[in-house]
Amino acid sequence: MINKKVMDEFSNIVGSKNSLHEELDLFTYSYDASFLPLIPATKPELVIKPHSTQEVASIMGLANKYRIPVVARGLGSGRTGGSVPIKGGIVLCLDEMNKILEFDDKNLIITVEPGVKTQDIYQYCARHGLFYPPDPSSLKHSSIGGNIAENAGGPRAVKYGVTGDYVMGLEVVLADGSVLNTGGKMIKNVTGYDLTRLFVGSEGTLGIITQAILKLIPMPKMRRTTQVLFDSLEGACAAVSRSIRSGTIPAAAELMDQISIQAVAKFRKLELNPNVQAGIIFEFDGDSEANLEGQISTAQRLCEECGSVQFKVALTQEEEDELWSLRRGLSSAVAALVPNRISEDISVPRDALLEIVNRLREIATRYNLQMAIYGHAGDGNLHPSLLTDLSLPGEKEKVDQAVGEIFKAALAVGGTLSGEHGIGITKKGYLTDALGEKGVAVIRSIKNSLDPAGILNPGKIF
Repeated sequence: MINKKVMDEFSNIVGSKNSLHEELDLFTYSYDASFLPLIPATKPELVIKPHSTQEVASIMGLANKYRIPVVARGLGSGRTGGSVPIKGGIVLCLDEMNKILEFDDKNLIITVEPGVKTQDIYQYCARHGLFYPPDPSSLKHSSIGGNIAENAGGPRAVKYGVTGDYVMGLEVVLADGSVLNTGGKMIKNVTGYDLTRLFVGSEGTLGIITQAILKLIPMPKMRRTTQVLFDSLEGACAAVSRSIRSGTIPAAAELMDQISIQAVAKFRKLELNPNVQAGIIFEFDGDSEANLEGQISTAQRLCEECGSVQFKVALTQEEEDELWSLRRGLSSAVAALVPNRISEDISVPRDALLEIVNRLREIATRYNLQMAIYGHAGDGNLHPSLLTDLSLPGEKEKVDQAVGEIFKAALAVGGTLSGEHGIGITKKGYLTDALGEKGVAVIRSIKNSLDPAGILNPGKIF
């Protein structure tokens, strides 16, 4: 319990307007974009909005002194409850630490605070002819600090990698309030352990990220988006695999099964051929028209060999934006079909894509559940979504069992529990299945070393 005296100590650090404790404020910061029920007990006791590394350091020093839990939060777009304060304490909201601190076009680097929106980084760099590729579906309403904490991916990961591939250095405030700087602007660095990688994907359990040095690359000169429809889901999976194997690596390859396509068609009031069983949105980029046309021609041939029934190339920016709006609106379209959607995030080797799709369909049939299957097929990262009504008797138990089967299926084909959403609350019960007891013991020892009092985002991952 944080008493008034302690609250006043925190207010003295950030000012009273940045220290929130009214009931409505506490509720506002008690949930994220996950499918967890709203539970009054998960409310924080205090919400603090710092504006500098020094303020974060002072807050952590005080929290460590009083053994108060601290949960870092960006814009609350996480899908596994990572920023939900299940132990009460403080929500440290970093959304107002949102400055671009340095743009270094000589070294192709940008340094930012954690609250900068992902899309703002992309647009800022694009105006200078440079490219920050990671593009989670939440890029308009997620912050870079959260992206790093979850090692977020996105459609372009198939060609360009995930957030962690672009993090060159970090400034991190540790549990005791001390400040650690990792990495830097240098390309090569094998000076001791790679501490930067340690904090990427750590979900706020090891420290509070207050600055990030990000790698940039030249912006591709041109881009084309295509929509391909197939008469079978198997054909769509094969087309992705064959395209990559041929050397025609798309910048994005987004898979949608029939349920997903029908959901989008219904949501957007579009006519759809009822024989269509699956679709892929491919994006190709390059530095010349000839190169781009060659990629598209190869992809079209391979798709036709795999049973495509339509291959549409966006010819204008408006058409391209429309195709991508269909994909980025897919989650909302699927959610609109039923009272409850339970969306998961699994990652498998590319060659196991068809096998995991078949296993997922078998799980849906066995549990008599409707399941939409979509995601980043190019890198094996799928988001199977169970469509249900949890108010029905026995439905929650059935869904929970099916979710467990989904994770088992991913592990059985050499995959893992999460490709980009993290573990948070929702998957921590399966962590030992994925890492083994020794693996969990090792990461727990790292946690205990950096946060011996266990105040940083308690109850997450483990």
